[in-house]
Amino acid sequence: MGSIAPYETVHGRRYRVRYRRPDHTEAEKRGFRTKRDAELYLSSVTVSKAMGNFVDPARSRIALGHFADGWFRSKRPPMMKPSSYAALEHSWAAHVAPVWAHRDLSSIQRSEVQAWVADLGSRRSRSVVIRSLGVLAGILDIAVDDHRLSSNPARGVRNLPRRGPAKRRVYLTHGQVATLAASAAHTDLVLLLAYTGLRWGEAVALRVRSVNRDRRRLSVEENAVLVGWEIQVGSPKTHERRSVPYPERLAPLIDAACAGKPPDGLLFGNGVTYMKRESDERSWFAVAVRRAQAVDASIPRLTPHDLRHTAASLAISSGANVKAVQRMLGHASAAMTLDTYADLFEDDLDEVAGHLNDAMTYTPEQARLISVAARSARQRSRKKEAEQ
Repeated sequence: MGSIAPYETVHGRRYRVRYRRPDHTEAEKRGFRTKRDAELYLSSVTVSKAMGNFVDPARSRIALGHFADGWFRSKRPPMMKPSSYAALEHSWAAHVAPVWAHRDLSSIQRSEVQAWVADLGSRRSRSVVIRSLGVLAGILDIAVDDHRLSSNPARGVRNLPRRGPAKRRVYLTHGQVATLAASAAHTDLVLLLAYTGLRWGEAVALRVRSVNRDRRRLSVEENAVLVGWEIQVGSPKTHERRSVPYPERLAPLIDAACAGKPPDGLLFGNGVTYMKRESDERSWFAVAVRRAQAVDASIPRLTPHDLRHTAASLAISSGANVKAVQRMLGHASAAMTLDTYADLFEDDLDEVAGHLNDAMTYTPEQARLISVAARSARQRSRKKEAEQ
């Protein structure tokens, strides 16, 4: 198992534990104040070796930053979307590395991580805290897998910032969509976003060959996302291609967008350069919103992504079932669609009750029995209330 031996120091007697690592090399740990502490440590080493989770203290005396490059290599596109990967890199550089990169693995305590999370949460949003903690925990997971740590001090952190109130979604009516489209420099793109539910990156990545005019379908195969100052093109968000229908009334606009462009030409813009989603008040979309509000004051402030919510709303109000809406929006599951747009399905409950009421038919005898049962239930309820 190993051996325990006393030795003298200027502070008194201490104990030294000698043992063999799993690779049979010798190791020792000194400084135990009592023989019992030394015995407990030696027992823990013996048990950890038998269970295959032995952690060599010497191997945990290495800076956390040593593992960062390996963890980021495992996350690089195409494993992650370029925009998501860029967000992780920013979290590491801005929030994680300044505090933890130079720290030895063995020195990081959960209480310190908890305090760091609390401090960061007092200054930054919940999403920033969650992402930064995820980066730290992910890198430490590698150290645990390499048996440099017995557990991850960044896992199980409590008291994370609470989720704030959800941003109220914008749902335009058909009339408001028409007003906005008529006020926009890119009428065709506004209508496409509002009636297909495509994400901005999916819409501006459409090519002429993506359009099936006979079936009025759009083949969504790429997603063009602005990362930093560059457009990066990858697969759609769920990594799955999908076919999305567009209304017949949009066919002339789609045909016009295709006209004169080669099959690989981009559907929107000049056919060569991806349109960028601009966010300032001078962008064509912001200008279109202000023009539309001058015509219809009920139109709220909105972004191009709000047209995706509008598409979901208009589809559901037209009677589309949740599976159809899921496929149109490219959600990973119908459950995700229900969770995201639960408020749009609330009115369906009243409609379901109405349909059930219309379908309820009884014979005269069944109606009499139900009436008797209801009367008895009311009498039992009154008697119980009187006894109380």
